[in-house]
Amino acid sequence: MRIIVSAGGTGGHIYPALAVIEKLKQKDKKLEVLYIGTHNRMESELIPKRNIKYEGIEIYGFSKNILRDFKNVFLINRSYNKCIKIMKEFKPDLVLGFGGYVTYPVLKAAKKLKIKTFLHEQNSIVGKTNKMLAKDTDLVAVSFLSTMNKFKKAKKVVYTGNPCGEAALSAKKIKKSDLGLEENKKLVIVVAGSLGSSSMNEKLKSFLELSRKGSYQVLYITGKGHYEDFTKNEDFGTNIKVVPYLDNLAGLMHNADLIITRAGASTMSEILALSLPAIFIPSPYVANNHQYYNAKEIVDNNAGEMILEEELDGVKLYKMVEELLNDKQKYDILKMNLKNLGKSDSSEAIAKEIEEIIHE
Repeated sequence: MRIIVSAGGTGGHIYPALAVIEKLKQKDKKLEVLYIGTHNRMESELIPKRNIKYEGIEIYGFSKNILRDFKNVFLINRSYNKCIKIMKEFKPDLVLGFGGYVTYPVLKAAKKLKIKTFLHEQNSIVGKTNKMLAKDTDLVAVSFLSTMNKFKKAKKVVYTGNPCGEAALSAKKIKKSDLGLEENKKLVIVVAGSLGSSSMNEKLKSFLELSRKGSYQVLYITGKGHYEDFTKNEDFGTNIKVVPYLDNLAGLMHNADLIITRAGASTMSEILALSLPAIFIPSPYVANNHQYYNAKEIVDNNAGEMILEEELDGVKLYKMVEELLNDKQKYDILKMNLKNLGKSDSSEAIAKEIEEIIHE
């Protein structure tokens, strides 16, 4: 089987694509993959390091800059023509898109050449690019059940969940003691995405001050660019550990009791797969406010709690944490509802759908 995969811009698009590639490789040892991404964003470095053949195209998201957007129309057309050429040479059986504006010319080229296409939506709110592409796509897969009815013009929509959740289940577990934490003490992880958030960090210093007295311990992940400023002249106490970044966070989530986090698609899928109760602080700085709607999906099913960044303060968060960790009935209900919402075989489900599309 020969496939072209496209996803770009953020890990929320790229990592689900990689999870599906790995699953397809397991099923087909002769699988040939070509990845088409941007020429300058994270996939342009990440994908070649995985020994996956890569083609970069110059394209940008639309903005309010008229000159830049006018140039981008030209770049989209040029990228579309480049994708036509690539596909004629590579001859894929299927083209898969996992979101990000880079997928637009890729799937449009596949449609032109009558190559079968697949689209995956990670968020509760449909991205602009996926919305434009859906009606011409052979199959759309969604991460949230409620998203199915948002693709009314699509030929076929299936609920598969997010492949990142499945990857979290198989992640190598990290012991608390590996990080200098106590094994017999409850653990709360606080993280604001892989890059961190200066606005969230400042508001949560008072939470850490209050948590020094708590019966639990906290691992606080600042983000690489914020660690020095956050820890300067600070003594957080013995049960608070502050780190700039943690590789394989999912491995530690296996042994955590609660996570306080943003509501990006990959994080949501890991929380669902691991049934880890969470307090969400959605980023208000993302397109279509999609993190809020991701979190709302969980909260509306009584499977998590949410506090808006504009309402965030340390005292309020401290009270929420204390209540969750000390109310066993409430905590167990959240875990049970997360388990009912989660989907642990997303990559497998997508792989089966792909096989069906190719052999139709």
